[in-house]
Amino acid sequence: MIKVKVIRTGGCITGFDVSGHSGYSEAGSDIICASVSSAAYMTANTVTDILGLNPVINEKDGSLSLSLRSDEAEKARDILEGFALHIKELAKQYPDYIILERGA
Repeated sequence: MIKVKVIRTGGCITGFDVSGHSGYSEAGSDIICASVSSAAYMTANTVTDILGLNPVINEKDGSLSLSLRSDEAEKARDILEGFALHIKELAKQYPDYIILERGA
């Protein structure tokens, strides 16, 4: 099961945590893991390389987390909301494989 936690502060997304494996298929051919991973990495890369922001990013053992200060999060609002929407739709399509949590 993939667990995605979207963290909001004052209504604005300030980060996310992605962990786990879907178990939908074998590693390397799991379309659900690939979809979630691609969305998370695209979001992180856009925040850093396109927007030029400096989030705290942790990557370890199949997990990825991103955290922004509130002032930076406002600048990344659209990409972070897009990430959350994409994960929400994936979780609707594959409810047995993705859990979406909303943090404080």
